[in-house]
Amino acid sequence: MSASHLMATYAPNPVAFARGEGAYLFDTQGKRYLDALAGIAVNGLGYAHPEYTRRINEQAGRLIHISNHFTVPEQEALAAKVCALAKMDNAFFANSGAEANECAIKLARLYGHQRGVENSQIIVMEKAWHGRTLATLSATGSRKAQAGFEPLMGGFVRVPYNDLGAIERVAEHNPSVVAILMEVLQGEGGINVANADYLRKLREICDRKQWLLMIDEVQSGIGRTGKWFAHQWTDVVPDVMPLAKGLGSGIPIGACLARGVAASVFKPGNHGTTFGGGPLVSVAGLATLEILEKDGMLANAARQGEIVMEGLKSGLAGVAGVKDIRGMGLMIGVELDRPCGAIVKRALERGLVTNVTADSVIRLVPPLIYGDAQSRELLGLLVPLVKEFLAEAAAAAA
Repeated sequence: MSASHLMATYAPNPVAFARGEGAYLFDTQGKRYLDALAGIAVNGLGYAHPEYTRRINEQAGRLIHISNHFTVPEQEALAAKVCALAKMDNAFFANSGAEANECAIKLARLYGHQRGVENSQIIVMEKAWHGRTLATLSATGSRKAQAGFEPLMGGFVRVPYNDLGAIERVAEHNPSVVAILMEVLQGEGGINVANADYLRKLREICDRKQWLLMIDEVQSGIGRTGKWFAHQWTDVVPDVMPLAKGLGSGIPIGACLARGVAASVFKPGNHGTTFGGGPLVSVAGLATLEILEKDGMLANAARQGEIVMEGLKSGLAGVAGVKDIRGMGLMIGVELDRPCGAIVKRALERGLVTNVTADSVIRLVPPLIYGDAQSRELLGLLVPLVKEFLAEAAAAAA
């Protein structure tokens, strides 16, 4: 029996953080770490941001929770703000990205039912990640995550990412499809970027077939790529957009935004939540958006992303074992030719918090408040570490 009373759903590193300050974390022994993970793209404002901390403290002193059976002014204000930034019509607030995607899946099914499609199907992508609830796990494109939880939920048609022909074939032969659910920038799948022309063609197909285009911006949204949402690097606008992670700067929140015909699908009683959109989390979301906007953090994310990307490409140029360096803004992946989970522990030993996804991709999603000094510090820590790791692996294989 383990000494811990926690279920063994994680295998945590033996580091416990006591506090954070800006882009740095400090463990219980006082050691300082540069954060390049941000709680997995959550802490865009870094740690202990003065204005954010003041506003949630003030709200906590007034009212933390009230049922959605009553009007919540803070929730109304957050919905107005995020819908204006996204060019959407309305929002449903939940507690996580999985719940936001669950809401999108239910919305698409009800949309299909209202159109007379009894067994609605949704096109989803290989390597996609939409969450760990049973519905979102079924939509996720990871057999590793799905294994053992069968039977999965039906109603999904999976196609390769960035493959327009696959979508066209489904459109031609499957009259039960009512929506496409996809990420513009796959995070858990290995930092894979959708082609802009591919996105535009998906929009055209959805318009022609009266399907909903549902873009999951749970990880890529809230300024991380240098735009409020990653799809805004194109002229494509989705019908439904799940959000989470960076929206609350660490206080749990999820949101499912909709526009046009999608915005009128749900009626009272179709969907709900106890905690979603309460006064405290709504103030956290509103403060996050207003601070990011006021402080020019989107432009900063784009600039720091360029510094990190260029530094990685020059620092790792010609290094055997580096397959690709890709991403947008401050959502960057370094793909190696072998599993590299061991790099996470080595980085911690050197004072760097990072992460590996898809087994062989070092994922960098740091706080959006990074300055030039933090970007260069990150390069100074990570580039030598990758070189050493690959050199040792090559020597061991010789």
